[in-house]
Amino acid sequence: MNEDCKGCSASVYLSDENIRRMVEKVSRISEMCVTDEVYERRLSRCFACPSLQYGTTCAYCGCVVQVRAKLKDKTCPAPGGEHGFWSA
Repeated sequence: MNEDCKGCSASVYLSDENIRRMVEKVSRISEMCVTDEVYERRLSRCFACPSLQYGTTCAYCGCVVQVRAKLKDKTCPAPGGEHGFWSA
């Protein structure tokens, strides 16, 4: 069982520490990640999205938005774009 995985947990809620560790892991490979400025802009859009669940999870793909927003090759999975979603 992976303690950072919501699917392996009894709860859909992730602690700030778990999220921090996940972001830290992907951040170690800098060529995979966006700049801090882009990351913050993406996150602000995720946090304003009506499809954000539990403060961490995208309703469209089930990802942890704090991790997905850090990855350079990822885009917002929401259809359309009328809510200020972001692209790669």
